[in-house]
Amino acid sequence: MRLVHWAGGNPFHHHQDLARLRRAFGRPDTVVVHEPYWTATARHADVVLPATTTLERNDIGGANQDAALIAMHRVAGPVGEARDDYRALSDLADGLGIGHDFSRGRTGREWLEHLYEGWRAGLDPAYAPEEDFGTFWRAGRIHLRGLREHHTLYAGFRADPEARPLATPSGRIELFSATIASYGYDDCPGHPAWLPPGSDSAPDPDPDPHPDADADPAPDPGPGPEAGSPYPFWLVATNPATRLHSQLDHGEPSASSKVAGREPARLRPGDAAAPGVRDGDVVRIRSAVGSCLAGVVVSDAVRPGVVQLATGAWWDPSAPDVATCVHGNPNAVTQDIGTSRLAQGCTGQLTRVALERHDGPCLRSAPTSSVSSAPGTVPDHRETNRSSARGGVYGHGRI
Repeated sequence: MRLVHWAGGNPFHHHQDLARLRRAFGRPDTVVVHEPYWTATARHADVVLPATTTLERNDIGGANQDAALIAMHRVAGPVGEARDDYRALSDLADGLGIGHDFSRGRTGREWLEHLYEGWRAGLDPAYAPEEDFGTFWRAGRIHLRGLREHHTLYAGFRADPEARPLATPSGRIELFSATIASYGYDDCPGHPAWLPPGSDSAPDPDPDPHPDADADPAPDPGPGPEAGSPYPFWLVATNPATRLHSQLDHGEPSASSKVAGREPARLRPGDAAAPGVRDGDVVRIRSAVGSCLAGVVVSDAVRPGVVQLATGAWWDPSAPDVATCVHGNPNAVTQDIGTSRLAQGCTGQLTRVALERHDGPCLRSAPTSSVSSAPGTVPDHRETNRSSARGGVYGHGRI
C-alpha cells in the first residue's frame, strides 16, 4: 500500500490496539488526513488538509425513523484555509486534470439539491414531500409523511407469529442455533455463553437445546481483584459522559472532567487502598499489550475488582518510556482480538489489567499530555526519515 487518504472518522479511537495501528500507519509511503482538529489520526499523517466543522458547511440531516428532514445551514464561513471535504477533493481532482469527472460541474450546494430531488422523485407519491429543494432549504425543516409515530419492533410477529414469522429457521426468536452449534467452534457455542478468558475447558459444541432448568448454576467467582494474578483487575471501558465517543475531547466539557490532565479512572475505596492510591493521583494501568496513565477517582459506584475508564481520550504516545498512552485511552491496553472465529465482534470493552501509582522508582513523574497543543511540523516529509516522521516521533505532519 503506497497511500492512505482518510476523510471522516478517527481510527485512533476505534482500533482495539493503538500501538499496532500506529505501526500500520507507518507502512504506507504517504498518509493524507482531512481534519479540523489535531486528533491522533491527524498527528500521524504526512499531509493534513484542514477541514471545516459541521457549523462551517451546508448539509442535510436525517435518519431512519426521524419525523423531519433538516436543512443544515452553515452558521459561519470556513476558518483560515479550511475547506469542506467536497471542495478539498474537487480541488485535488482539478490538480489531477479530472476535476469535471469528479464534480460533474456541480458545486456542493448543487449536489445537495441534486441528491434531494433524486430522493424525492424516487419516493412513493403518497409519501414524497411536496416541497422542492428551494422551499425546503428556505424553511430549514420539513415534516416527513408516512412516519410511524409509535414504532414497535417485531409488532407484526407479536400480533400473529404464524402469519408474520421472523427470518430464523424456526420463524421464532431463537436462543439456541443448531446451525452455529454444528460448526463445533470452541469459542462460539450455539447459545449465548460467558467464556472465561484463557479457560482450559471448552464449551460443549453441541449443547442440549433444552437444558435442565433445575441444574445448579455456575459458582460465582466472588467480588474483588483476583489474588495472585499479574493482572488482578477487570478494566471496563465505557462510553464517556462528557463527549460523544472521542469527539471534541479537547473541548471544555470533556477537558473539565479530566483528573491531573488525564481521563478519570474509577475504582472502589478498598481496591484503591491496596496500591495506596487516592483521589487525584495519577496511576499507570497496564496489561499484557500496553499501558496508559489515568487520574484516580475513588467511588462506591464501581464493582469490586473493576477499574472503569471511559473510551475516547485522544491517544498520546509522546512518552513511550512511561506509558503507551499518557492521556488515558483504554485502547492502549486492550487486545486486537475478536469475540470468536465466527462473530469477530469487538472485545475492547473488557480486559485484565494491573494498576500502580505513578511514582515508583522505575517511573519518572507524570508527563503532561500534549493532545491540546499543535504538534511540530516539517517543511517536506521527504526531508525527514520515515521512521521518525510517523512511527518514531509523535506529532510530525505537514499542512
